[in-house]
Amino acid sequence: MTMADYKMEAAEKACQLIQANQSIGLGDGTTILYLVQLIAADKALASTLSFASSSTKTIHRLKELDLTIQSLSDLNHLDLYFDGCDQFDQELNALKSGSGIHTMEKIAASMATEFILLGDSTKYVARLSHQYPIVVEIIPAALATIQARLSGSYQAARINIRDHVNDRGNYLLELTLDPLPELKLLNTFIKMLPGVVDHSLFYHMATKAIIAGPAGIKEITPSV
Repeated sequence: MTMADYKMEAAEKACQLIQANQSIGLGDGTTILYLVQLIAADKALASTLSFASSSTKTIHRLKELDLTIQSLSDLNHLDLYFDGCDQFDQELNALKSGSGIHTMEKIAASMATEFILLGDSTKYVARLSHQYPIVVEIIPAALATIQARLSGSYQAARINIRDHVNDRGNYLLELTLDPLPELKLLNTFIKMLPGVVDHSLFYHMATKAIIAGPAGIKEITPSV
């Protein structure tokens, strides 16, 4: 099987969790787009659902399929939130570093009764690694001071500023740490720096993961 086939298998398993009349949150990535496709194919179910997304690509696809979309700003609850990630570990801590929309993704995830990670089995690791940076969204006025604080606190840190601001006019800083410090402390330290909006480490947020690979489809719950 190809990686695309594994992602479709994970999406098919996720689709089975959705019930009529639910509000569904969706993140970004190929597996999520497969899930949207599968939901839309079940017209009876899809007609009862409402959707919200942190991703412009996903919203565009929902519109193409004429599915009911709500703005995250109008909601305070989602039944289920599905998203992909770059890596996740045994405790379902996840890194979502690619798209830089982690702030909106965390808002959506925090609304959900269940936050479910989807993807192929290569995403699952025993411990998160430095393969992917932690992306930090920063208010412009705080950029220099946050760079200095991070460099001073993590001597071996590699810091890169992405060459564009996001749609809120904020900078995205990539922080690579090898090895990663204790995740609980890292999560809190970065989040509490004045001027940080949020970062791409999803610490103890997901309630379940669904992965597919050569060994089949697995549902994983946090080990703690």
